[in-house]
Amino acid sequence: MRANSLAAREIVSALSEAMPSIAHLWARVYDALAVVPRLTTEISRSRAESAALRRRYADLVAAGRATLGAARDAESDPLYYLRDELRTQGHLPPDPWGRS
Repeated sequence: MRANSLAAREIVSALSEAMPSIAHLWARVYDALAVVPRLTTEISRSRAESAALRRRYADLVAAGRATLGAARDAESDPLYYLRDELRTQGHLPPDPWGRS
């Protein structure tokens, strides 16, 4: 994407020189293209952050379902699954044995 943006800016520069009567318009296009690399970086960062959040959410949902299943099956500590995931995500302090 960055290479395409750079190529487009080079083309706009050449067109600006070839058509000086509308150089002010080419300058606006050039300035708009200059923002593309920054926007590309921001989109990539946002996508990665969104994927991480979706993964954390899915892990919490799975822990909640496991907790409900454990309660239904009368396990001795059905909340273990939820506590474990909450600890893993940093929402609870480490357990008394020092595990995170």
